Amino acid sequence: MKRIIFVVVLGMLFSGCAAPTVSPTAQPTPAPEETPIQQSVPWWKTAIFYEIFVRSFYDSNGDGIGDINGITQKLDYLNDGDPSTHTDLGITAIWLMPIHPSPSYHGYDLVNYYAVNPDYGTLDDFKRFLAEAHSRGIKIIIDLVLNHTSMMHPFFRDALRGETASYHDWYLWSTTDIGDGWHPLMGGTKPMFYYGYFCDCMPDLNYLNPDVTAQMEKVVKFWMETIGVDGFRVDGAKHLIEEDSVTLNSPATHAWFKNFYSFYKTINPLAYTVGEVASSDARIVSTYTGDQFDQIFNFEMASGVMNSVNGESVSGIKSAVTFAQKDMPSWDFGTFLTNHDQDRVMSVLGGNVDKAKNAAFILLTSPGTPYIYYGEEIGMEGRKPDENIRRPMQWSSEQFGGFSSSVPWEEPDPGYAAVNVQNQQNTPDSLLRTYQELIAIRESQPALSVGDYIRVDSSNSGIYAFIRKEGSDILLMVVNLTKKSIADYTISASSTTIEDATYTVSDILTNSAGSTLTIQDGGFQEYRPLEQLTPYTGYIFEIVK
Repeated sequence: MKRIIFVVVLGMLFSGCAAPTVSPTAQPTPAPEETPIQQSVPWWKTAIFYEIFVRSFYDSNGDGIGDINGITQKLDYLNDGDPSTHTDLGITAIWLMPIHPSPSYHGYDLVNYYAVNPDYGTLDDFKRFLAEAHSRGIKIIIDLVLNHTSMMHPFFRDALRGETASYHDWYLWSTTDIGDGWHPLMGGTKPMFYYGYFCDCMPDLNYLNPDVTAQMEKVVKFWMETIGVDGFRVDGAKHLIEEDSVTLNSPATHAWFKNFYSFYKTINPLAYTVGEVASSDARIVSTYTGDQFDQIFNFEMASGVMNSVNGESVSGIKSAVTFAQKDMPSWDFGTFLTNHDQDRVMSVLGGNVDKAKNAAFILLTSPGTPYIYYGEEIGMEGRKPDENIRRPMQWSSEQFGGFSSSVPWEEPDPGYAAVNVQNQQNTPDSLLRTYQELIAIRESQPALSVGDYIRVDSSNSGIYAFIRKEGSDILLMVVNLTKKSIADYTISASSTTIEDATYTVSDILTNSAGSTLTIQDGGFQEYRPLEQLTPYTGYIFEIVK
């Protein structure tokens, strides 16, 4: 018997709740066994990532600042390591934003590549966290800031002593003001400018100096080999090396990352890197993937999903998919909705929970490796400036949102009393329950993590449809993006590689029957699984021969 599962999802009511926290001294549980699919492909192909800003996740010691031990205590919320339970979120990998010592709250201008920010704890705390995560089958990657250091870094402080200083050539200098990004030094005997793309507080490193490369290779080796992290998210990758007027994605930048890729793969062939190469041009993905990074983030896809969900029209995601299929048909990239540099999903969607469920559905059923930004799963809101999109996690309706027992480093969002983990654990149709169930479905269906993507056309601009296929595991997603019931619609696909036959259809959520489906010449035309699709509603159909 061959089965095809059709998934039509929007505004689903899902069951499940989050698990309690664990003590940092709890004994590690055995790592869950991998499935045959997970064993046959790189681990990141089947991973579901969760992005954490440590300062804002959970404060374990009452100083108002989130810390490494706080994340350890909340690991069971993320993944309790027991595949038989459905009370945790179910993520399988974590990306930690910068964890190193830094004079700034965000940490991207670091002063020591080999230590943990004392606000967050110690290196021993990190090692315990890593062991606890690995025992649950959770991979850990950390932010790797290669492009620049803090101006307070000892390297730069030494470089300021002049041209004879040991680290002077580790940075970029000019005796004239060349333009944007060049910052003056005051008090010298002659004019001097240094280059810092992001700000004067973040001087760029000079990767034309082989000593800089050698130092960063030591950093990578330390965290991978000595500490044991599973990889890195590389910050600002496109800015690494400037060549004359070419300041982004230069040939020298690509050449450097090719060598970098070879280097870290010799340390650990299973190590993973994902590059931040922000661009509205989907073609940029293919220029870095495969020999420079394992993946980079697809910003065009993220924009397409959010525009379609918000605008209730397929045009945005359809355009993004067209570019993805042309330039990276393997879909081997990181996917997301919004991240720590962008307005939060729920704010972009105007507080509409049904739209947020639609966005989650598309993210977690589409190909690529999905990344979830902490708090996205409960609908935390926030718009720029950056501090407002990196506020403390909302765990409960208690004071300070259950994040800390004292005044947090940043005031929690005013909506925390209503929007928090505790409330949504106990609400069957909550956004958190939706994320839990979608993640569980993705992890149970190989087609969703490693399957091919086959486009399906819809006669209605408010419906987005596509097929995921992995061997005999075949799924069809049909998404009603609109707030209206839709009866006037059909979906069609001229070539699906599905065996010609007539299939019976039933909704596995309600066990109700749908229309029979006939596959002819490998495709189908003008199919309607139901007479009417209700607003923001979803269905999962099982198709049996």
